[in-house]
Amino acid sequence: MVRLLAAVASLAILGAVTSALHAEDAPAASPVAATAAAPAPTPGPFAKATVADQIAFLEAAHSNIAGPSTITPESDPGHNAWMMVSAAFVLMMTLPGLALFYGGLVRSKNVLSIIAMCFGITAMVTIIWWAVGYSLVFGKNFASPFFGGSEFFFFKGVDSNPNTDYAYWVSQNVFSIFQLTFAIITPALIFGATAERLKFSALMAFVFAWMFVVYFPLAHMVWGATGLMNGVWNAAAKIPAIDFAGGTVVHMSSGWTALILCLILGKRVGHGKEPMPPHSMVLTFIGTALLWVGWYGFNAGSAVAADGVAANAFLTTTLATAVGAFVWPLMEWIFRGKPSILGFCSGAVAGLVVITPACGFVNSTGAVIIGVVAGIIPYIMCTVVKNIFKYDDALDTFGVHGIGGTCGALLTGLLVDPSVNGNLQAVAAPGAPNPAMQNGLITAIANHSLVVAQAKAAGITIALAVVGTIVIAFIVKLVIGLRPSVEAEYQGLDITDHGEEGYNH
Repeated sequence: MVRLLAAVASLAILGAVTSALHAEDAPAASPVAATAAAPAPTPGPFAKATVADQIAFLEAAHSNIAGPSTITPESDPGHNAWMMVSAAFVLMMTLPGLALFYGGLVRSKNVLSIIAMCFGITAMVTIIWWAVGYSLVFGKNFASPFFGGSEFFFFKGVDSNPNTDYAYWVSQNVFSIFQLTFAIITPALIFGATAERLKFSALMAFVFAWMFVVYFPLAHMVWGATGLMNGVWNAAAKIPAIDFAGGTVVHMSSGWTALILCLILGKRVGHGKEPMPPHSMVLTFIGTALLWVGWYGFNAGSAVAADGVAANAFLTTTLATAVGAFVWPLMEWIFRGKPSILGFCSGAVAGLVVITPACGFVNSTGAVIIGVVAGIIPYIMCTVVKNIFKYDDALDTFGVHGIGGTCGALLTGLLVDPSVNGNLQAVAAPGAPNPAMQNGLITAIANHSLVVAQAKAAGITIALAVVGTIVIAFIVKLVIGLRPSVEAEYQGLDITDHGEEGYNH
């Protein structure tokens, strides 16, 4: 275990060092004509604008582009409604989706520990997000590629007006809650790998620190207005990578963290010596179904508008998930003789994971290819590689999310199709150059070299997750300990941590 841990950490650090921010310098902006510019008009309310400007405003909302500068930006009811529904869908992925998915896979004596984990993380991360998290990710007054700013601490200024750095037509309070739901589910994914052997107190302490060390900086780097790897929206991004809905931010960060944490913890008592089957595949199926439905908010909602990009993400998510749910049990049928319900569920989740970074950037053919990869590579990781190295990733978080997310990040660079997303096309309005043209993203797509930027982003993500997890885990272990006693583990975490049982029969 120690050798495997050291090897993974060394590889991750090496990957980050070799990636070392070698993106090409962004092309210089076109010189501005040396003529006196007319003063910009002062924005005013919609009702007082000219009819021509009102029409332009409504057309801009319909097309999800910037409105006329003469009208103060305001949210559009249709886009806002979609984003509120999407936020609710993503929250449903954790409560109850992940709680049932993971809860069915553990033994009955630990089912409430999974539910408590999901509830505890949801509550604590929400408070952190309100206090500082949203600002550290989506602020910008630090002018940093790694952290956002302090301007939105305690949701100061987060009201129903749009934050036009991220969405012209969605209220910032709605946008902030949508992004909160991502911050909730990401750390919750980690603990499938450590199920049945991590104290609740240690889990909560770990998540608190991990959000600051791993999630907040990574989310800003990928999605923040000044982020290091935000190829779509940051003209100064040194690594012009793309991640539509969280392949690096959510799945790679949680998956690689899960591997390191389960190695540090060690195996469950009795692992490899006694059977540890899921206690309820029915619960796991229901959780999987809720995850699939909720994932439409996760992926299509990441367009931050009810537009054509969201529609494409909805399509590609469906195709990749269905193909993954077909291929995984097909692999079981071929090599094990029977397709299992667990195989259907695992394949569906793998398809959802691998399409996540690509869903708004690839076409239907790309989605089908991604679904095939999702049904094969994570299956091999969970059934072959795990058995070779004999690490106890209890619910296959690393095999599905860590490896699946990494595959998705790389496949996004290979299968990207600019025709499905106008932000990847070399078209810009006069006076408003496309950031993707300035930072080299569109050039990388045209040269078929985007996979290089994707690999750099993946390397940094792995390094941050691995190193951050090692440091946090050993501090928590030193201060309060990570594992319950052997006796408590035999009895089950439901009783020892929460004083309750999931079933009284």
